[in-house]
Amino acid sequence: MRAVVFTEFGAPPQVRDVPDPAPAPDGVVVAVEATGVCRSDWHGWRGHDSDITIPHVPGHELAGRIVATGDRVRHWSPGDRVTVPFVCACGACDQCVTGNQQICVNQTQPGFTHWGSFAELVALDHADVNLVRLPDNLGSSTAAALGCRFGTAFRAVLRQGRTTAGQWVAVHGCGGAGISAVMLAVTAGARVVAIDLSPEALALAAKLGAEATVDGSRDTATAVRDITGGGAHVSLDCVGLPQTCAASVASLRPRGRHVQVGLMPPRQGIPPIPMHRVIADELEILGSHGIQAHEYPEMLAMVERSTMDLDALVGRRITLDEAPAALMAMDDPVGGAGVTVVEMRV
Repeated sequence: MRAVVFTEFGAPPQVRDVPDPAPAPDGVVVAVEATGVCRSDWHGWRGHDSDITIPHVPGHELAGRIVATGDRVRHWSPGDRVTVPFVCACGACDQCVTGNQQICVNQTQPGFTHWGSFAELVALDHADVNLVRLPDNLGSSTAAALGCRFGTAFRAVLRQGRTTAGQWVAVHGCGGAGISAVMLAVTAGARVVAIDLSPEALALAAKLGAEATVDGSRDTATAVRDITGGGAHVSLDCVGLPQTCAASVASLRPRGRHVQVGLMPPRQGIPPIPMHRVIADELEILGSHGIQAHEYPEMLAMVERSTMDLDALVGRRITLDEAPAALMAMDDPVGGAGVTVVEMRV
């Protein structure tokens, strides 16, 4: 099969012919139809994830059709059209049996713990626990964004953030996860302030319902507090830098909730969290790590009930041969609007 491979962290990846994967006894192999280019993939390529060994194939946001199953798979067959959360859970640990598969202690992640979906084929573990059947009316490019960015935003905004109608929500960073958070918060009836360095990203956030936008080069925390009349009820850092994390916490009103969505590898720095304010204002500091497969039906039902346009998430559609350049372009934090998706059949 053809796949994007890097043999050195930070060195240009290349499209190569590599061996086809085989399914584990409880796993499947999926023919990839579409896969998102995510900042998490950039972190992996830059060497920020200790699970990765090289040579390596990145990619974890995917949609496609099953082409092979292991002999212990019971609920899936070749031809089934599927997606998967980026955390593939074991289904048996304490976290899994309590419904928290997103923090499974034995988790695997395509594109991190093993080769991922920047390829024509990808192997996925524990299929009966993790696979999600895609509705016929959901295109593969749109579905590719659900497992990581949209799904992560769903959990961050509605589960961890506990956003309700009328609350102010600040979204720091309007890339894929951030623009998904804007859409979900607006759908929940919240009033959204979107913050980003990219004018294109801010324009898209406004188009999708953000009530106010803020240039990320400003004192964003002060701007959010001024716009909201005292601070956000919920603030999300969807970038994952020390300064955006700190700005998100500083954007809160008393008893507000900060949700950390963007990955924060320690080598990029540790954010200065004002714990005196956390105590005095009874702030909540929360993490959010993906979404469980069993949450997909509610997430998709919410999309169906709403006027939300998931196709608006997709900014650029590219080929596999263009994926290395798209990954390296993430060195520039000021990107365009929407999610870049690799389509295998372009």
